[in-house]
Amino acid sequence: MRQFQNDPEEMLNEVSSLNKKITEGFGNLMDVGEISSGVTPHETIYEEDKLRLFHYQSADTEQKNSVPLLIVYALVNRPYMADIQENRSTVKGLMDAGQDVYLIDWGYADEADHYLTMDDYINGYIDRCVDILRERHNIEKVNLLGICQGGTFSLCYSAMHPDKVRNLVTMVTPVDFHTPDNMLSHWVQNIDIDLLVDTLGNISGDMLNSTFLNMKPYELMGQKYLGVLDILDRPDALESFMRMEQWIFDSPDQAAETFRQFIKDFFQDNKLIRGEVEIGGQGIDLASLTLPILNIYAEQDHLVPPAASKALKQYVGSDDYSEISFPGGHIGIYVSGKAQKMVPPEIGSWLSAH
Repeated sequence: MRQFQNDPEEMLNEVSSLNKKITEGFGNLMDVGEISSGVTPHETIYEEDKLRLFHYQSADTEQKNSVPLLIVYALVNRPYMADIQENRSTVKGLMDAGQDVYLIDWGYADEADHYLTMDDYINGYIDRCVDILRERHNIEKVNLLGICQGGTFSLCYSAMHPDKVRNLVTMVTPVDFHTPDNMLSHWVQNIDIDLLVDTLGNISGDMLNSTFLNMKPYELMGQKYLGVLDILDRPDALESFMRMEQWIFDSPDQAAETFRQFIKDFFQDNKLIRGEVEIGGQGIDLASLTLPILNIYAEQDHLVPPAASKALKQYVGSDDYSEISFPGGHIGIYVSGKAQKMVPPEIGSWLSAH
């Protein structure tokens, strides 16, 4: 904390300057207006229940890869994190790298989705989206990019449908859910998930978001708001901050039965690496994955520790396995300037080479 050395005039000037910044800052906040969810032009080519399948389009990018790329995002957050701002868009970066990009927007689960299972999401929704791309492009296989929980879903899908996936990219994807540094997994071990789901039904997105924020309470619920004082007089920085805040608190509820299976089978029992997960009556064997795989993890990831993601290498059967280590965190891998220069170009280059 700054020391004023008993100088009342200096203290008064500092307080006056802060008050002026706060006053101007409220004006800047009012000027931010409505913030869009996603910025890259796209069209909806398919809808089913809450799901929408987007195809991204841009006049200033040239498609070089004839194999379409389908992004499968997690259920627990909204997918526009991958396209949050013009200069911070993984989607735009992939397009600039020559990829033809599609994305599944899961929408917002409600009580009608209570009984949706992982089978419904993976062998139902994802499979139908893949089939639409196969027919649309007249090809047998597509490329998949699975992000976080969506990466785990993509691993399961690729194991069950090897005839439909050409290349698989996983980003900040949990594989071994019992690494010693996995705080989220430690927290959930002693929760009676059956009792929780049977009592609450669909799991509140706000409740889950509160859990994620409490993993780093000082940094995510205190320090960042103090830091806002430093950007109140910078409209561009303030708008970027508000975009992130909108995304953080835009948390969909989770379909009860999918949540039940994912937490019990993956987090609590770590069945994925043991080959014991069953989806739609079919076992998931990671060793059956012999397609090319690119696995990307973040070195400072507090939600999916690097070890949880890097474990993939020892369980898959692919002879064409590559890793990218990103020097940042779970969110920074999408939005930081360093990530924009590094991650989408690397993915695009790898996909085009395969």
